[in-house]
Amino acid sequence: MPEWSQGLRPRPGSAVIADVASERVAGRGARTSRAELALKSLGPDLEPRERLRRILEQVLVFAGAMVAAAYTHSEDGDQLCLAESAGVPRSLYGLRDSYPLTGGTPAADVHRSGRPLWLTPEDLGRCADARRLPNGDFSLAVLPLGDGGCLAAVSERAGGFDADDRECLQLLAGSVACPAPAAPALAGSTDSGEPADSSFSLAMDSGRITVDDEVLELFGIGPDEFDGKVETLLALTVPEDLPSLMSVVEPGHMSIGDRELEFRILQPSGGPRWLRLRGRLLPAEQGRPALLVGSVADASRMRAGVSDVTRVQRLAAALATAGTVREVGRAVVTALRKPLQADRIALAELEGDRLVVTVLDPPEPDSWPELWRSEWRSEWPDAPVRAMPTLASALSEGRAAIWPAGTPLEPAVADVGPGGLAVLPLAAGGRMAGVCLIGWDAPHDFGPDERALLTAAANLAGQALMRAHAFDAEHELVGMLQRSLLPRRLPRLPGAVAVARYLPTTAGLELGGDWYDVIPLPDNHVALVIGDVQGHNAQAATLMGQMRTALRAYAVEGHPPDVVVSRANRLLMDLETDLFATCCYVDVDMEEGSAWCVRAGHLPPVLRHPDGSTEVVESEGGPPLGVVAQADFPMSPLRLQPGTLLALTTDGLVESAELDIEVGLARMAAELAASDPAHLGLVADALLAGANRSDDVALLLMRYEGMALRPLRESWTVWRVPEAVRHARRFTRRTLRSWGVAEEADAALLAVSELVTNALVHTDGRVRLDLTLINHRLRIAVADSSPRTPIKPTSIGWEATGGRGILLVEAMSAAWGSVPVSGGKQVWAEIVLESAPRVGDATGAAP
Repeated sequence: MPEWSQGLRPRPGSAVIADVASERVAGRGARTSRAELALKSLGPDLEPRERLRRILEQVLVFAGAMVAAAYTHSEDGDQLCLAESAGVPRSLYGLRDSYPLTGGTPAADVHRSGRPLWLTPEDLGRCADARRLPNGDFSLAVLPLGDGGCLAAVSERAGGFDADDRECLQLLAGSVACPAPAAPALAGSTDSGEPADSSFSLAMDSGRITVDDEVLELFGIGPDEFDGKVETLLALTVPEDLPSLMSVVEPGHMSIGDRELEFRILQPSGGPRWLRLRGRLLPAEQGRPALLVGSVADASRMRAGVSDVTRVQRLAAALATAGTVREVGRAVVTALRKPLQADRIALAELEGDRLVVTVLDPPEPDSWPELWRSEWRSEWPDAPVRAMPTLASALSEGRAAIWPAGTPLEPAVADVGPGGLAVLPLAAGGRMAGVCLIGWDAPHDFGPDERALLTAAANLAGQALMRAHAFDAEHELVGMLQRSLLPRRLPRLPGAVAVARYLPTTAGLELGGDWYDVIPLPDNHVALVIGDVQGHNAQAATLMGQMRTALRAYAVEGHPPDVVVSRANRLLMDLETDLFATCCYVDVDMEEGSAWCVRAGHLPPVLRHPDGSTEVVESEGGPPLGVVAQADFPMSPLRLQPGTLLALTTDGLVESAELDIEVGLARMAAELAASDPAHLGLVADALLAGANRSDDVALLLMRYEGMALRPLRESWTVWRVPEAVRHARRFTRRTLRSWGVAEEADAALLAVSELVTNALVHTDGRVRLDLTLINHRLRIAVADSSPRTPIKPTSIGWEATGGRGILLVEAMSAAWGSVPVSGGKQVWAEIVLESAPRVGDATGAAP
């Protein structure tokens, strides 16, 4: 045997009617008594499948289950097959269509032992069927049935099914009599095998539907007018009913088995017409796609006897696909306001001591009490709970209640429903998520079926609201994490303008691995980087941050592009991850308009030349990072004229299931050719307009303009000879004279003496002196082979023989510092010139 098998305070004169779910405080057995009455109300004339469906609906109402399913023996007796289900789609909780009797599943164990199982989330994680179950915090109850089958129910409440829930479930399970599993019916036949009055067969992969003339007559379409597309029929559906209908005809929403749904269509006369759809999803077989087969009937004549649980099913289907708090609110409004003929409905989240209203219907301020209008903020009101004691009491006790017309309540609440008011606290996971208020203007009588509908709706909405709130919070967390891993802003570039865009995937809560970076380098060089880490998860995002940091560090050290990418590749290999990354690295010389490009399994750059022509750069590339330890990453030259636009992107922009990558690059090049490079932001937005949102997209654009003022540069290799410092000063004096610098020459010569002396005394190897003049600033830089940064002394005594060099450099210069360069360092100082050089042409080039 597997391990897992072992508040409202009523006022004087008020008629408060607590709903069924809150009656557990009256003592154990209260809900069981209600369930017994509900079972007795099932007439003897109900056909077996309809009776089973009604009992499963009662499991949803009285036991607070999210989904209930009954299983019975297959024809060969080797399996337990699904006979009927109710509630949200079973696939959300991993309930299957059949279970072998020889397996180690909960259903098989209950069949063998004849005893119920009450499985917590921890128990489900240890069961043999755990790999088939989705990750989630839910409990499962499996109870034996009289015919050897079983009843399965799922709860998302904290603690699972309590004592009252179990008592109700055992009572309802004892009343279940499962009909034989429905044989796979084909379009055009009923369960009995006789031709149906109106039938259809929908191919789930293509959306093509085959219907008979009766179905077309119900929809008001002539046989010659129908094009065979399911969208043609969906277009006639009343918009409020479309989400629940889509939950049936969309492949990802419906699970295998029977479904029943009522919906409205718009007739040519303008009025709605009720139709009832009965369908069964047949799994795909070799040579045949999955099919939804069934029938459509006119339900207008049956509206008086329709159970409110049908509306609960419609609400459950809508809430199953509601991803945000606002979508949950709209689903509740659609499911309750018109069926209950309510005049207004509000759904609010509870945040501290305030009710933050997320949905008001109708949305006009004049439809709501004066207090709510005085608290009106931007789009939705923010009402304090303390101003409405009735609501505060109901929320504190967690008891849903109904007040008839004439009940004395405070104006802020009474004016919501002068003819009757229902307050539904929305609880889930042991805490209060929010509240739903439903009000009527005319006196309204509340029947028992209506109270059951409100109870079930509150249970479903509370769970959905908690999930949506968590979903919204996770989306914000994902977005914040994604933004923190990318540059907050791009730096200003000498002689160029750059913009970047990033679009995260809209497919669930997935962290992407796409990144971009713009890295300013010495000597007016700029590195443009774009890359993509395999996968969409936290590991990919973490690796993306590591690779971006590594490439930036290697680039700032002064390595050439191929060395930067090669070292990043070795680093990724040493991280011992199963993921790989692609990357495109472009080092641009802003002075010369030249660039070197290195590709590691990534898309090539796209150039838009000043004349409007475009080019997808043909360059040799290396393998993706993290695949081959000793890989070569060849460099390819690029030539940029002023006005050239350089575009780097990831595959999400140019590749999808319907778009080949070469075609996507050609399309991107055509869009660049037709764009105006003067407005880079508009160009980037236009390129992203058709992006594939099932994948991340990163885009980096740079418009090269050329430097209006090019710097003057001279370099000198310092020999390690006794006269080395004097030679360096002589080189500096001669260079400054040729540049026309005279007044600040003494300060420059002193800085050169100190920097060169420090390099010769404290380091070994080659020493290089670089002089740069641009924009009235003279930069003196001395590079050596030691990575150790010079330290400025905090104090120096009179007897000290050294340590004053850095202090003198600091005193003579406007700024100084040290940067790593190719395993060593470069110590630099800048001196501001009071007057412009007297030689050199207009561009600043040396004569």
